[in-house]
Amino acid sequence: MEKIKVGIIGTGFIGPTHIEAIRRLGFVEVIGLAENSQDVAEKKAAELGIPKAYGDYRDMLRDSEIQVVHNCTPNHLHFTINKDIILSGKHVLSEKPLAMSSQESAELLELAKKHGVVHGVNFNYRQFPIVKQLATMIKSEQLGKVNLVHGSYLQDWLLFETDFNWRLAPEVGGNSRAVADIGSHWCDTVQYVTGKRIVEVFADLATVLPIRKKPKNDVATFGAQTAQEEMYEDVPIKTEDYASVLLRFTDGTRGVFTVSQVSAGRKNRLSFEIDCSENSAYWNQEEPEKLWIGHRDRPNETLLADPALFLPEARPSIHHPGGHNEGWPDALKNMMLHYYTFIREGKDPLRDTTNFATFEDGHISMCITDAILESNAAGKWVKVNR
Repeated sequence: MEKIKVGIIGTGFIGPTHIEAIRRLGFVEVIGLAENSQDVAEKKAAELGIPKAYGDYRDMLRDSEIQVVHNCTPNHLHFTINKDIILSGKHVLSEKPLAMSSQESAELLELAKKHGVVHGVNFNYRQFPIVKQLATMIKSEQLGKVNLVHGSYLQDWLLFETDFNWRLAPEVGGNSRAVADIGSHWCDTVQYVTGKRIVEVFADLATVLPIRKKPKNDVATFGAQTAQEEMYEDVPIKTEDYASVLLRFTDGTRGVFTVSQVSAGRKNRLSFEIDCSENSAYWNQEEPEKLWIGHRDRPNETLLADPALFLPEARPSIHHPGGHNEGWPDALKNMMLHYYTFIREGKDPLRDTTNFATFEDGHISMCITDAILESNAAGKWVKVNR
């Protein structure tokens, strides 16, 4: 069978991780790479072993050999590039956020449906094997009725005033940072696990460091800062370092989460607890192979990721025996596997159920972010409008 041919736009932190995950599938091939200049594109393509290099992504979209395009660019480019990919008739897999506003994401969702392309958004945390197991347990009511949901997503890569990245600039990263960047992952994951939608929010946002020192040279995402004082310029910060948000779900279930990019020692700690009428369950992405299950009337337990212990619905998402831990890159591979299997099997995104996040999920995420920003500004509960 002929391999599915793919092009990647953007080669910062996330682009190469997409390429690595795709290459693990075997039936998909990355043949093109686009960057913001021909020189950069050729250099990156040579480093990553990709045969075609484009200094303008629009030239890639005119390549009839390429069937699918991944949008791995900074946030402010997502809407325009996603729209151009759809109009070119190619399938699209976008990084989140899908766009800069819910108005833009609604337009993209409508366009994707109109043109019949397979559309995906890289919400990869729902693809962890044990998250699939937990979602199946909750769906089958093994833990009882969901009563409340709480958790956080904590990082420390922007802890110091000398930490700087393009995500800090609203014109590039958007009007929200911590919520849009990592809070969106938390919300998508818990909505997937519980099967419930967030319908109302009450938010408190804060910029812990209102002035940061921007290096005069570019620094990569999660990169360390080592420059001298004279190598910086002071820049006012308008987006949030921290947020706490009260939640209401479709059936009245309550929840709360905190996000922070200034929590020392927390590298990428997405965690949540689902408290149900019979048992509770807790998961932490930094220990992805463990699911804590809490009991009232007997000792608590820890379920380790193991296909022999998984429910049948979750078993296809785990690929190694127990003790051979699968982590973040494996969840990303699962995202690619489900997305490209959908394409290979010729399924219709208008009729067939997907096993990955789509533009509809990306649009819902944008609606939640918009509601959180509105709630923080107004100091009141705000409904999530879709």
